[in-house]
Amino acid sequence: MAEHDLTKTIIPYLDRHLSLPLLTHLVDFSIFPVEEVQVAQYELAKGTNMFDYAVDLFERVHPDEEVPAEFEGKRQNAVSTHERLQQEAQAVLDVIENPDVAQALRQDKNQNLQYLKDNYNLTLEQITALYNFGQFQYSYGNYSGAADYLYHFRVLSTDNDLNTSAHWGKLASDILTGRWEVALEELNTLRDAIDSRSSASVPGHSAAATEPALIQLHSRTWVLHWSLFVYFNHPQGRTLLLETFLSPSYLNTIQTSCPWILRYLATAAILSRKSSSSPSSAAAPVSARVRHAIREVVKVIQMEEYQFQDPVTSFLKELYIEFDFEAAQRELTLAEKVIGNDFFLGEFREEFLDNARYLISEAYCRIHQKIDIGDLSERLNLSRDEGEKWIVNLIRETRMGADAKIDLEKNVIEINRPPLPIYQTVIEKTRGLALRTQALGAAVARTGQQGGGGSGVAKNEIQAPAVAVN
Repeated sequence: MAEHDLTKTIIPYLDRHLSLPLLTHLVDFSIFPVEEVQVAQYELAKGTNMFDYAVDLFERVHPDEEVPAEFEGKRQNAVSTHERLQQEAQAVLDVIENPDVAQALRQDKNQNLQYLKDNYNLTLEQITALYNFGQFQYSYGNYSGAADYLYHFRVLSTDNDLNTSAHWGKLASDILTGRWEVALEELNTLRDAIDSRSSASVPGHSAAATEPALIQLHSRTWVLHWSLFVYFNHPQGRTLLLETFLSPSYLNTIQTSCPWILRYLATAAILSRKSSSSPSSAAAPVSARVRHAIREVVKVIQMEEYQFQDPVTSFLKELYIEFDFEAAQRELTLAEKVIGNDFFLGEFREEFLDNARYLISEAYCRIHQKIDIGDLSERLNLSRDEGEKWIVNLIRETRMGADAKIDLEKNVIEINRPPLPIYQTVIEKTRGLALRTQALGAAVARTGQQGGGGSGVAKNEIQAPAVAVN
């Protein structure tokens, strides 16, 4: 499974602290030699202020060597820095946490700064102490404290670059503390900021030196990778992932910068398919984008096959493009192992397998009128008895029940599906055509206004946003 592991591909788009759980996962699953992974863990940890963790890793990697003296010097320096930053930040917090001050603050940040300066002699430089202390707390692993200080800083700061950096740091802190509802809100806020701000406000780049579109592409690429933590832990995350990743701007980012994200897009589409097709889903309606996610994802998989393919994407390709059920069955067997070993997808292995079997059944029933239950069970990698029970439950729980009947004596399923009226076929094929044409015209108009300028993006040139982390 090492050839299908994406950890080395994803880590360059993550912060050091977000990368460490992925490496720990590799150690637990023994996908790579443990010694190599521990070296990578040490290289990441020594760039933070988590000295005890770094020393522990050093002793594992170099059991016969003494711990370098530099660690003790760094530890003492960190202690003194912590005390200084804490005093500076606490002086600001004492003011803004005063009930009288809290009542006096308004939505206008400039007005608030003027009020604090006139009444409490607080300046923007002093407020920046909240940012510095939040960043420092993050560096030694106090993620909850970092989230609090970065939040308070953003309430008052008018510095766009530091505010954007604090957004990234706050999101990372919420992810690492497992506060998924808060992390989702932070992710949405950060994504809106990236989508709407001018080039001067995008972190880590100079507007004079970099094309605005390129800056936005870099930022969206990082958001896609960080959002995987949120979308595969939040209860509604898979549906929200489809809404975001299938939007034109982020789908373009995936195709341009990070085609390996197709694994997670395809998995989310498969996980959402059965629930969105079930009659019981009427109580929780989903958007047309989610209902037709499989169709859209298959198109993208077909277009990007030259850039990326793995058992998950190949399963959908064999099932919906080649209509090769034997090949789809083989790819599903591999995909089950890939999902089980993936850091983000491991806990969804059984649900993925159940939904994938549903897709195979649905596709198989569409092109056959009479189906041998034993044959279909074999294609689902189930025994005859397991397959019979699974198919009966599937027909009972989904819309197939209106068209399918089971003949237990002959051990077959008979499909009686009335033909779709021709006018309905035309409607289905032309649905959304006017909207897509309008969007294409707007895109062409924007390109003309920008003078046709642009620059190619090399994947190894994508830089990290200036996050408030180490």
